[in-house]
Amino acid sequence: MKSVSLHLNGQFVTTDKTLPVCNPATGEVIALMSTCGRDRVAQALADAHAAFRSWRNVVGRTRGDFLLKIAAEVERRKDEFAKTITLENGKPLAQSAGEVAMTIDHLRWFAEEARRGYGRVIPPQVEGKRHMVIKTPMGVVAAISPWNFPLVLAVRKVAAALAAGCPVVLKPASATPLCAVLFAECVHAAGLPKGVFQLVAGPAAEIAAEFLENPLCRKITFTGSTEVGKKLIAGAAAQVKPLSLELGGHSPVLVFDDADLTKSVDGTMIAKYRNTGQSCIAANRIYVQRGIAEQFIPAFVERVQALKVGNGLEPGVDIGPLINPAAVDLALQHIADAQAKGAQLLCGGRRHGDAGSAFLEPTVLTGVPGASLGMCDETFAPVAYVNVFDTEAEAIALANGTTYGLAGYVFTRDLSRAFRLMEVLEAGMIGINDGVPTTSNAPFGGVKQSGWGRELGSEGMEAFLDTKHISLVV
Repeated sequence: MKSVSLHLNGQFVTTDKTLPVCNPATGEVIALMSTCGRDRVAQALADAHAAFRSWRNVVGRTRGDFLLKIAAEVERRKDEFAKTITLENGKPLAQSAGEVAMTIDHLRWFAEEARRGYGRVIPPQVEGKRHMVIKTPMGVVAAISPWNFPLVLAVRKVAAALAAGCPVVLKPASATPLCAVLFAECVHAAGLPKGVFQLVAGPAAEIAAEFLENPLCRKITFTGSTEVGKKLIAGAAAQVKPLSLELGGHSPVLVFDDADLTKSVDGTMIAKYRNTGQSCIAANRIYVQRGIAEQFIPAFVERVQALKVGNGLEPGVDIGPLINPAAVDLALQHIADAQAKGAQLLCGGRRHGDAGSAFLEPTVLTGVPGASLGMCDETFAPVAYVNVFDTEAEAIALANGTTYGLAGYVFTRDLSRAFRLMEVLEAGMIGINDGVPTTSNAPFGGVKQSGWGRELGSEGMEAFLDTKHISLVV
């Protein structure tokens, strides 16, 4: 059995305590991940704080050069990364390769951003004074990343913090730590100074408690559920510790009568079924205007029925396993609840009998009541809820009628409508005729209970910088 190591203060460390990492497609244990407790995490934070004293003074261009070296190492091992992601997460291999490519792009973007921690000069209002704003790195950052995009969602935190001049201690999801270990190997090969990047693994609550309570940890950046995000908010209150939170989503899709049918079906398919529906920006609620519904719904269902389900390593697979059989159980509960409340099942709705217990047939339901479980909370699975609306005002009310606000999607050829909706939809990211709005140079994040702050774009590095006003009497 393959054993994998932590990365602590420039060294790869194997411990006696391990956790099993399973392939969700087969249930097979594929590796044993070394773990650590609070004492080791506390030491990692102390080592990171010691490294901060010099790392903060490394010029931005040099920090960027390190990120470029890491990007080159990831690219050199891209096939190994992609296979590892599929083995531990289950997603189709082509989608894993896409995740690796986006990771490399993130590293290169923040390599350039490292030069651009700009401040500004403010005109004086009192004679004899000068005012400046400068940006300085916050200090040690703790990064907690999820299992659904195990590489790219970790690296977008790490790269931004390193670019800003902050050391990082990364805690990956227990289900998918292997690609983080490969990333640590790339960091090591790039020659990053010891203590500037470290990798820990182990009991999530225990490690999070150390991050929250240790004053050497200056910031926590987290991607995960809103439920866990609220616990971090409560825990951070004692030290008023800054948090960046990318939390749950419940993204709506609005398809208007004037939309291009082919583009709207294509865009909705990728927004819903990419990553086996296990995406925080996945389309959960699909609203179709009545005039196009008779064309859109059959075309959409036909595409869904054509999706190939199977092991992500098999060629041509579109839908892999969910992260574990319990995730299928929860999705089936949502489907049964919708049907019990009057929804019509158009396809799917069952475990995929031929593939295994972690596989779910791609599913579409229509006429789904608003009180259904899946219309109130995201169904993290390949399950689409499709309802019909009549007016634009109705569509806006339906889209905004949730406590979440991560992403939204609109399909229309009416430019005036597009501008109206981009202004009134309550979401941090909106795709207009676009099912994949994420890009390295644009901010990623939500409103309402979908989180605090932004990743990526220029805002991504800003999240790890303190803003200081300097008033100088001359």
